[in-house]
Amino acid sequence: MKKILYKFLIVLIVGFSTSCNSILDIDPSSSFSEATAWSSEDAVDLYVTSLYESLKNSTGFATPSLTDGYTDLVKYGNDIAQGYSIHNRVLLQSDFITSSSNPLSSWGLYTEIRKENVFLKDAPSEGAKFGDDFLKVRMAEIRFIRAFNYFRMIRVFGGVVIRDEKNGVDAEAQKDKARATESESWDFVMADLNYAAENLPESWNSDWEGRLTKGAAYALICRCALYAKRWDVAIDAANKIKELNKYELLPNYADVFSQPFNKEIIFGISYSKPQLVHWYDRYFTPKGDNSILGGCATPTNELVDSYDMADGTLFSWSTNNSAPYVNREPRFYASILYNGADWKGRKIETFIGGADGFVAYKKGQDTHNTTTGYYVKKYLQESNSTFDVDGSDQFWIEFRYAEVLLNLAEALAEKDYSANSSKALAALNEVRSRVNLPGRTLQEAPDKNSFMVLLRKERVCELALEGFRFWDIRRWHIAGDVINGKMAHGTEIIKNEDGSFTYNIVDCDAGQSRVFPEKYYLLPIPVDELNNNSLCENNSPW
Repeated sequence: MKKILYKFLIVLIVGFSTSCNSILDIDPSSSFSEATAWSSEDAVDLYVTSLYESLKNSTGFATPSLTDGYTDLVKYGNDIAQGYSIHNRVLLQSDFITSSSNPLSSWGLYTEIRKENVFLKDAPSEGAKFGDDFLKVRMAEIRFIRAFNYFRMIRVFGGVVIRDEKNGVDAEAQKDKARATESESWDFVMADLNYAAENLPESWNSDWEGRLTKGAAYALICRCALYAKRWDVAIDAANKIKELNKYELLPNYADVFSQPFNKEIIFGISYSKPQLVHWYDRYFTPKGDNSILGGCATPTNELVDSYDMADGTLFSWSTNNSAPYVNREPRFYASILYNGADWKGRKIETFIGGADGFVAYKKGQDTHNTTTGYYVKKYLQESNSTFDVDGSDQFWIEFRYAEVLLNLAEALAEKDYSANSSKALAALNEVRSRVNLPGRTLQEAPDKNSFMVLLRKERVCELALEGFRFWDIRRWHIAGDVINGKMAHGTEIIKNEDGSFTYNIVDCDAGQSRVFPEKYYLLPIPVDELNNNSLCENNSPW
């Protein structure tokens, strides 16, 4: 597989869309002056692609801290105060999140935003010699990246302090600045993304394939518009993606995550051994793979039981208790490792005493066995046997066509379900059709509320383990209903003497109820910002 290799400021980052990438071999340097950065078109391109680093740092591979672990879908087995296992403390301690201790904070992205602002400030003067067409495309890339970083902050805090190329370069001199409203913050993001969509190319030549495109810009507009509740904007962006006629659902769901550069991917991040790797397999592979860590977080029954039977009927333990993992829909088999699943030439053993065996969660313990009876499968590399030593080079998908269809279905329903029901159902059913599930009907969803129940379930099954659930339940304002006062569940499996299995549904929170207070819908501004910026006010009631 050929790849783009960017070497600038010792940054290695590779993006991809639907095609393989070519090598660009540049002598690396640890120091580039401003004159060097703007000395030629090639130098500018290296400057631009070095700023893609913040996109890499946003992926589900950047850390072993899965945001699904803050929801009902994934359970971390570790209760020790480590960076990759802070989830149980957030979920089980009502006072854990504060202005000085917030593992979900994204306020530090201002460091990256300042770099983007410096580029945008210098571009009109330093880049004028390269021509308007060249410069607009590069500015569009940086404005996309800046918008993406602001998006990541707005979804956590609501309104943010807007720092751009006019007021956000000399941060010390301009540190006192009030937060914009949430609506004003979205206006700023949309302005950047509209510029990106207008000026980015539909594709790049073979030297630079993998950089941001119009499709990526429209995909981010579509996603942001759901948070901003701008339904017309989301619908228009989704339709613009359709009009590009570049993206489609793959016939086989599992292939989306195993075939690089496939046509469902709108934008993703590629990795390459040995230059650029991640450690996802080390943290999430089954216990029986003999990983140094492994099994840090595992799927709950709340996720596993969401997957229907292959014919579209609901899964039920009461009717499937003897063979619960037979005849399930395809997304189950692509996403979950269960007792008896084929894996790396063996069978997964999540029964008590098995190679991957169940161990009940206990407060204060650090276990790398499954505490739910399952392991993650999506994004693991089955062919990778040296992940503890060499890392992993599985690609990450940031935007794919299935998400766009689900976004479109939701926006149509939210705008006016009575007028748009047929179109909303069509978008939803396009996703279901790929996995051979029967289409949802108007009889099942006669009104918006019933449609949204089906849409939310579809997002769980389609997008599980891809980093959507936590943000979805917050923007829908149902996180309290999903989490607060609830416990997650797992399956304790006992292997009987005759080789059969007994399945017991157990809670996997050691009998303690989870918390999601109302104030978690807008998290606290970091104390350092409050101390350094006299005009910045905290979110109520923090």
